[in-house]
Amino acid sequence: TPLSESFGADRGVPVDRHYIEVFLATHRADVKGHVLEVYDDSYARQFGDDQVAHCDVWHPAGGNPRATIVGDLVDAPHVASGQFDCIIVTQTLQYLTDPLQGLHTLNRLLRTGGVLLLTVPGITPVAVKSAWGDRWFWNFTGVGMVRLLQVSFPGGETSVVTCGNVLSATAFLQGLAAGELTSDELQAHDPDYQVTI
Repeated sequence: TPLSESFGADRGVPVDRHYIEVFLATHRADVKGHVLEVYDDSYARQFGDDQVAHCDVWHPAGGNPRATIVGDLVDAPHVASGQFDCIIVTQTLQYLTDPLQGLHTLNRLLRTGGVLLLTVPGITPVAVKSAWGDRWFWNFTGVGMVRLLQVSFPGGETSVVTCGNVLSATAFLQGLAAGELTSDELQAHDPDYQVTI
């Protein structure tokens, strides 16, 4: 059995969240203007500094008091197009019945020149016992994300990077936290072991 069945969150910052936060820190200059984030606004607050004029929070169903927009990213005609300068979507596409259509929606919601900061899971536990376990439909690869983004953002500028190596992937699967690995162990990159994309 793994040391943790909650991605290592009960031991510290999960390995995938470490990679997500490094990615967002690298792109903090893009977190500005009218921002949309899924589930809550924690990353917009953490990385937006004083550049965020307004942040909306998207949630798929009612019951989230932080949500300003409720609905399915796959089908969201009720949300106006072209209103966001930055959209932050971390570890969400795996829950969509049609991730490509969800990406089309995100493209529609971005203003011209807007930025989508997106992360998806590669090598990961799927948390079947969690509240979201029965909705975890997909895991991704870097080359798969390149294809999905080319189709859903035609003519747009896209960049896909992968994070992970055999040690960090194994540690993540065992439920170790990022703090239980050294910086060098986390930063080593091996494209054969894509923990976070």
